[in-house]
Amino acid sequence: MNTLNDVNALSRMLGQHLTESKTTITTAESCTGGAISKAITDISGCSAYFDGGVVTYSEQSKQRFLSVSADTLIQYGVVSEAVAKEMAEGACLAFSTTYAISVTGFAGPGGGTTEKPVGTVCFGFAHAAGETLTYQCHFHGSRDAIRQQAVHFALLKALETFFKIKLDTV
Repeated sequence: MNTLNDVNALSRMLGQHLTESKTTITTAESCTGGAISKAITDISGCSAYFDGGVVTYSEQSKQRFLSVSADTLIQYGVVSEAVAKEMAEGACLAFSTTYAISVTGFAGPGGGTTEKPVGTVCFGFAHAAGETLTYQCHFHGSRDAIRQQAVHFALLKALETFFKIKLDTV
């Protein structure tokens, strides 16, 4: 299997860079239900760089555990780059980590809208001492396929965003 398409290989690569840089990471997940955390914690020795993560499905839990603003939720909606940004920044702060990855989206089969159909997924990549980058993607397929694509994207973008490693997918 191509390494770039292998979530486990990407997780190992991320773990290696986190270890070498003596940095830490956390996750704030919604539509992936903890799958990014699982991918990271599938790697032996991850406790050296993975402090923990949180799965927040409801707007209330996003507000309570990640300090997402009610105004942001009202203005942009729960599936938005603005909410992903606040989720990542809130997780970074709550866990006192160097980096945080967040994800919120519509994995389906229901839940999408005309403006944001099923497969719309927003990501946040926060650095405790820097800016937070956000992305919005449109994935296709079943609920499981959308979630798998989201995990893959999150790991690839974490390597690119946090460690300036640009991997070309095939």
